[in-house]
Amino acid sequence: MKAEQNERLTRTGPGTPGGELLRRYWQPVAMLDEFDPALDPAMGVRPVKAVRLLGQDLVLFRDAQGRFGLLDRDCPHRGADLAYGRNEGDGLRCPFHGWKFDVSGQCTETPAEPVGSTLCTRIQQRSYPLIEKSGALFAWLGPEGQTPPPFPALDCFEAPASHSFVFKGLWHCNWLQSFEVGIDPAHASYLHRFFNDASLEDSYGKQFRGASAGDVQGERWPMTKVMREFARPDIAFDAMPWGFRLTALRPMTDDLTHVRITNAVFPQTFVIPLSETMTITQMHVPVDDTHNYWYAFFTSFDAPVDKKTMRDQRLQAVTLPDYIPKAGRHNQWGFNPQEQQTRTYLGMGEDDINVHDQWACESMGAIQDRTREHLGTTDKVIMAHRRLMLQAMEALTRGEPVPGIGNPVLHEQIHGPDTVDGIAPAQDWQTWWQAAVQHKRDKAPWRNPLASQPEDKAVT
Repeated sequence: MKAEQNERLTRTGPGTPGGELLRRYWQPVAMLDEFDPALDPAMGVRPVKAVRLLGQDLVLFRDAQGRFGLLDRDCPHRGADLAYGRNEGDGLRCPFHGWKFDVSGQCTETPAEPVGSTLCTRIQQRSYPLIEKSGALFAWLGPEGQTPPPFPALDCFEAPASHSFVFKGLWHCNWLQSFEVGIDPAHASYLHRFFNDASLEDSYGKQFRGASAGDVQGERWPMTKVMREFARPDIAFDAMPWGFRLTALRPMTDDLTHVRITNAVFPQTFVIPLSETMTITQMHVPVDDTHNYWYAFFTSFDAPVDKKTMRDQRLQAVTLPDYIPKAGRHNQWGFNPQEQQTRTYLGMGEDDINVHDQWACESMGAIQDRTREHLGTTDKVIMAHRRLMLQAMEALTRGEPVPGIGNPVLHEQIHGPDTVDGIAPAQDWQTWWQAAVQHKRDKAPWRNPLASQPEDKAVT
């Protein structure tokens, strides 16, 4: 790849081709958990957060009526930082001269001005549309005055709160190299290889620890065993209204093959199976060009999500309030050479494979130098996504619609998307995976009111 192409793909600040493209899509700006005083006591006193998104400095706050506002951080008076503003319940007041702004960005008071002044009626701070979905707040940073696209009706956003859970974490690198891990089906057989398989009884909420759907001669296989023993997948992809559907086949015997169906939702989201009944929809959101937050939305097609268990599992790996991983370059991501020899391929822990992906992305450097890479056939989806990114940037400059979930015309065509991780008949795997998906959907209580479900009992 040429250096100028790498620049176009990775830079996301205001006015950059990549930044202008990503601003045409809804972006998660914070989780509702970040305003929970039980997790961040400061929020019980002053629900205000400094936010950086796509290289922009913003302030997010909640008023006394529970409404959220997302504003530019520089006060329109003389540029002081509104992240230090006084949250007075009906608005955020700049401590410099007392100018106050409500959640819409309208200035409501300029107390240092002469009595009778109407200056405040003419001051409007730039504010950004917000939508609350699946435990997170999403913002649209597109051109002022332009109508945002309808919010995408993906499964993770259609499921009720009882069947969804969201978590996030900060990585110290560019968003694109992080996203590209999720659309790389081959790496799981190496980066996430475990030399031994854990009990399936302790797999809840843990990626690659559960069983694949189906069985081999009556025996259910853990995903770790499938990934380890069949490490040369046949990867294909199909263009879909949302981006790409990925198929990774791992032939096992003459009669059986392992099928893994995942999705790349353009431009920065991938959808993968966590288990037979749960999916992960993960977005990589640029903080700036050298940092990104991953937001993972877990969706259950079975019983309600055990949010406490899933939150507690993941809180062990981060520090609050900013969800910064405890592992990183500063401590070699927890690398253990003895573990690498005896227990895992990488040597960076068995409980949280997110650290494995973090190492792969952060160890490339803050912004991967793609002029030095040598791609193989397993990278075909990565190449296709990069081409689509560059094409979308060019289309935007011509005033044409952006692809996928940013295009209102495609809204009705985009749903799901479906995922599968299972052992299928080698000669009829297409029919098998489609039937497996339909069966999962038919049983989902939030999609089918007649589906049976345990009463007030979370998945365990």
